[in-house]
Amino acid sequence: MTIDNNDLLNSILTSLDRVRFISPEDIPNIDLYMDQITTFMDSHLHSTARNPGEDKILTKTMINNYAKNDLLPPPVKKKYSKEHVLLLIFIYYYKGILSISDIQKLLGPITERFFKNGEAFNLESVYREAFGMAENQMQALKADVREKYAAAQKTFTDASEGDADFLRKFAFICTLSFDVYLKKLMIEKMIDELRAPGKADVKKKNSKTDKPEE
Repeated sequence: MTIDNNDLLNSILTSLDRVRFISPEDIPNIDLYMDQITTFMDSHLHSTARNPGEDKILTKTMINNYAKNDLLPPPVKKKYSKEHVLLLIFIYYYKGILSISDIQKLLGPITERFFKNGEAFNLESVYREAFGMAENQMQALKADVREKYAAAQKTFTDASEGDADFLRKFAFICTLSFDVYLKKLMIEKMIDELRAPGKADVKKKNSKTDKPEE
């Protein structure tokens, strides 16, 4: 069954509505064991998975890999704090577009400065500011998606009726992909700037920082 173009756009916009910001208030104030962490992440982020109910948001192997690669401070007596959960949420969103080593360089200074720092402005404060700004971008993102979709619908005017529908979907995907590509380049450039002389740097560990997750 071929999905109607308008239904496709509505489906995409509806999927964006399912993206939920995890509020710090949603995170338990008690330390959690690993199984409790994976359950919490699955329950709050399963709607963002490509195949909800099948894809795991977070596994024990992933958590162990993050700890080995210096993305996550070690647990205390096998228990993880609220700050650990906040870092795991950052990692979850970054890992789809950045390498493990880039995430390490980005989060390293944040962890060093704000993880359990005992100050009023702490990791939770950083999290609130960063995700609060991201939330405010949702309407702008929807408008951008609509604009790209409308532009794609005007392409391939010379194609046959049988090919035009597929090719316009292809053009829409290409436009979205190019947007992601350019933004990824900008993010990588900014991460490289973090390593410039005089900027914060993260100590490298003797580990395979780009090891694939399991």
